[in-house]
Amino acid sequence: MTPRATYRFQFHKDFTFADAEALVPYLERLGISHVYASPITVATRGSTHGYDVTDPTGINPELGGEDAFRSLVTALRARDMGVIIDIVPNHMGVAGGHNAWWTDVLQRGPASAHARVFDIDWRERIVLPVLGAPLSEALAKGDIAVERAGDRWEVMAYGEHRFPIRDEDQDGAETSPLAPLLERQHYRLAYWRTANDQLNWRRFFTINELAGVRAEDPAVFEATHALYFRLHDEGLIDGVRIDHVDGLTDPIGYCHRLRERLGADAWIIVEKILGAGEPQPHGWAIDGTSGYDFMEQVTALLHDPAGAEPLGALWEEISGRSVTFEPEEFQARQDLLSWQFAGQLDGCVAAFAALAASATGGDGVTPAALRRAIERLLWVFPVYRTYGTGDAAPAGDEAVRAQVRARVAELIPPGEAPITDRVLAWLAGDGPGDATLAAEAVRRFQQLSAPIAAKAVEDTAFYRYGRLLSRNDVGFDAETFALPPGAFHAAMEERARAVPQAMLTTATHDHKRGEDVRARLAAVSARPEAWRTFALRWVAEDEAVDPADAYMLLQTVVGAWPDDGPGGDFAERVKGWQQKALREAKLRSSWEAPDEAYEAAADALLDRWLADAAFVSAVEALLAALRPIAEANTLAQVLLRYALPGVPDLYQGTELADLSLVDPDNRRPVDYDRRARLLEGGAPPKLRLIAELLALRRAHPALFRDGDYATAEASGAGAAHLLAFERRGDGRTLRCAVALHGVTDWGDTRVRFASGEEIAARALFAAGPVTIAVV
Repeated sequence: MTPRATYRFQFHKDFTFADAEALVPYLERLGISHVYASPITVATRGSTHGYDVTDPTGINPELGGEDAFRSLVTALRARDMGVIIDIVPNHMGVAGGHNAWWTDVLQRGPASAHARVFDIDWRERIVLPVLGAPLSEALAKGDIAVERAGDRWEVMAYGEHRFPIRDEDQDGAETSPLAPLLERQHYRLAYWRTANDQLNWRRFFTINELAGVRAEDPAVFEATHALYFRLHDEGLIDGVRIDHVDGLTDPIGYCHRLRERLGADAWIIVEKILGAGEPQPHGWAIDGTSGYDFMEQVTALLHDPAGAEPLGALWEEISGRSVTFEPEEFQARQDLLSWQFAGQLDGCVAAFAALAASATGGDGVTPAALRRAIERLLWVFPVYRTYGTGDAAPAGDEAVRAQVRARVAELIPPGEAPITDRVLAWLAGDGPGDATLAAEAVRRFQQLSAPIAAKAVEDTAFYRYGRLLSRNDVGFDAETFALPPGAFHAAMEERARAVPQAMLTTATHDHKRGEDVRARLAAVSARPEAWRTFALRWVAEDEAVDPADAYMLLQTVVGAWPDDGPGGDFAERVKGWQQKALREAKLRSSWEAPDEAYEAAADALLDRWLADAAFVSAVEALLAALRPIAEANTLAQVLLRYALPGVPDLYQGTELADLSLVDPDNRRPVDYDRRARLLEGGAPPKLRLIAELLALRRAHPALFRDGDYATAEASGAGAAHLLAFERRGDGRTLRCAVALHGVTDWGDTRVRFASGEEIAARALFAAGPVTIAVV
């Protein structure tokens, strides 16, 4: 069952199924058809997000358990509504002793019934990087001890980390010398700083608390998905969103298996980042992506291309850094591969070395040469990954490999191009050697290229590059400043053809800044000179804070500035963002080695700004000038999300102004009482438009579900500053138009719709910056 419109809830112990059930009448009045739930399976105790699953076979008791979930579904079904759930097949939470499967693996090693669940290299003991010092030092300090837990002895580290002791060592464990006892276990306690270099099991990105799951194993697939299949078979859920599908060994094969088990009626979408120019996932047996690509396209459309050059020049002038994003991404990829993925790179190189040896005996292809080739390919890889599995490659991979080969050419050491070509051939399934070894080598490369892309781009370079922060978000191409209407039309035509039931979203639990923060900053692109005057006044070169950091902080302050002024917790929220930004950038501070003095200087700069009446007045004057454009951008986002081909999602609370920052700020509690009151009367423009569009979707479901996408042609002086289109189906036509970039003087601009009617732009926008009608 394809949803008509979803509403995303972030469940945790302070927002449970019962809380959601109480809001079902509100969602029905709003026009929502499905609750889109964050992961509902058992997670690490106290988890605020649920992606650290510890037991995929049960529903989280902190959320109310299965009985409360069934009660929520009953309330929804009574109103012809349903549920979509977020599932996490790629990894599980393994911290704190909460995961019984992981604990059993630590206790029993390869003999554990759950050993095949996790992606572990069993050539050595499981490395557990939990110690605050090398093992010998931790032992000498008495930081490790043996303690009783029920009827068993366990290893205790620092009074908080507990690890099982083998059955063979239970007798006499309390009197055994610690060092030899630890040597006999199936795991090795290690200094936390060694994780990046020595970890011998796949983790989720760089998070040691999340262990990779081998969903490609049929038995593991069945065990970890049994709950989802049961919930669907019992009619409790209508579909799933697959978290981080690119982390799996074989995403396409996985999606086909999932479709086979859930059936044709299930709505299946994947969390997938599409690189610049990467097509929608064809032939995956899914309904599309979870919408980061749509969020990117809509946000780019709101930016005025004319702002790219002056804002780029301003960034270069203030920061002394590159005006373009490519050098920042390239450096970040090099940094992250060297700093945080050295161990995973070692494993990848070793796998290709074994493959090379099986083909040629290793003659002329050394591990060092393979390392240089693999490193350089990863430095320039344009997408998260390829999808071949060692003996075959999908057609789409060929274009990726060609692009990589062109990019890497100038980086290859003299005489080593054949080795790089050999690696690319193996990725294509064409290289020589043992097929099993080839599959393993390709898997390791693919499961390295995806986290390198994510951590280098989204979690590093996006915090270093600040031309305009509204172009730095999950799935965005920061090198591209704006998307002209013609290019947007082309993207929507492709969407209507390829993935007409994919998700449409402009806010998520992972966004780096709220949809209305982006809409406000996008308005800067239409008024770059006013912004330049403002920015140069407040970013001073003699501050204790690097001008680049100060400039990005200034953008954040302006973007998130509350409508009622910077009171309440605004300063603390921005400081939380600032700390995360500095540590993710890894230039002045980091999570591994925080520079608290520098972070305090950045906090002090914010405090000085907010205490300065002149600064507050300057911000409010700037916002007053930007407000008409920003508000038009907000309404444009809403209209496009609900009118274009696809299933629109509303992230919790964003039916009102979304001025949130990166998590955890974007997961703050939502005042639903206020939203319900406003929906009944006095709704602001954003909420009013959402309700109007949802009412149209409910009244004309076939039009929105099956209607085509027909581009309207604009002519005249303002043609580049509007977007208009029609959706036609079920005997009706939906006509839409949005004004862009703050243009209000339309002159001779006219719009010719596909149905043949021609309308003057000034008439289209006489009542406001967006127009929608069913004719």
